[in-house]
Amino acid sequence: MEKRIHNFNAGPAALPMEVLEEAQKNLLNHKGQGLSVLEMSHRSKEYDAILKEAEKDMKELLGIPDNYTVMFLQGGATLQFAMVPLNLLPEGKSADYINTGVWATKAIEEAQKLGKTVKVIASSEDKAFTYIPKKFDISPDAAYLHITANNTIRGTEWQSFPDTGKVDLVCDMSSDFCSRPVDVKKFALIYAGAQKNVGPAGATIVIIRNDLLEKSPKNIPTMCNYKIMAKEPSLYNTPPCFTIYMIGLVLKWLKKIGGLAKMQEINVAKAKVLYDRLDKNDFYRGTVEKDSRSLMNIPFRLKSEELEEKFLKEAKANDMIGMKGHRSVGGIRASFYNAVSMESARALVAFMDEFEKKNS
Repeated sequence: MEKRIHNFNAGPAALPMEVLEEAQKNLLNHKGQGLSVLEMSHRSKEYDAILKEAEKDMKELLGIPDNYTVMFLQGGATLQFAMVPLNLLPEGKSADYINTGVWATKAIEEAQKLGKTVKVIASSEDKAFTYIPKKFDISPDAAYLHITANNTIRGTEWQSFPDTGKVDLVCDMSSDFCSRPVDVKKFALIYAGAQKNVGPAGATIVIIRNDLLEKSPKNIPTMCNYKIMAKEPSLYNTPPCFTIYMIGLVLKWLKKIGGLAKMQEINVAKAKVLYDRLDKNDFYRGTVEKDSRSLMNIPFRLKSEELEEKFLKEAKANDMIGMKGHRSVGGIRASFYNAVSMESARALVAFMDEFEKKNS
């Protein structure tokens, strides 16, 4: 096997080795059909089988009830920032948002660009988005409450989801989707870019409760209309066929390892390895309040930016990539998505130990 490095990229992110090998094996001739998935018609029975299998496995893994529709769309979570208010926030109504970082901020801004009324009922901006707000009052007449499950840039994550009563809960799960079990029935709509935990870039998963489809106005752009997109799920226009195929392989891998409860167990163990190291002394400093720490994205700082640059340079020389903090915050960030192995987590901590010895 060719050399593989430790990939801590924040996304597109690491993919399971056996998924890559399966795709490689079938790249030129998918299951004896004489062509690649890259070449298939999205209207063919061969591709339809791939799509239906991915939908089925998604429903099984997440326990998605029958009154929900699963769609593989395009445009990333960024398009969903606009699609959600376009479809679910009618004139004369307002929606509640909780601001926990850059992507939540962008969701708020997109709704406001559309002239929608938005109430930010809680924010962690007062402490540089280093925690998840615990206290807030949901407007009883809100069209929905929007939250961001995991914040890739700041490294915070909702440990449990709020009880919204009769108000619909909408959640951007882009960076922790399928990393742990969730009770889908708590949500009116879940959306997630695939490129963190379930596949390569190019597809956005949308899980929507069917009664919401009737809320889609007729006068919004066709490609932004949930009702139209759901009528032929993932097939209104040419979908990202190969990305969906890869998602299907990742879902099979998740089922094989024991499902989302097992995946969560693995993710907790991996994150503990690094968090324990951050808590050991003050050479490395975690930046998130402990009760809001993400299992997916773990940011930390060293005593100077110069030392951080040295850390990143030497890490790369030791086959560890993708740890430069987001340009808006700097520092170091290790992303521990599903396909990042325990071996990689331990290799990182061993490197951190050695780096401290050399630079104390």
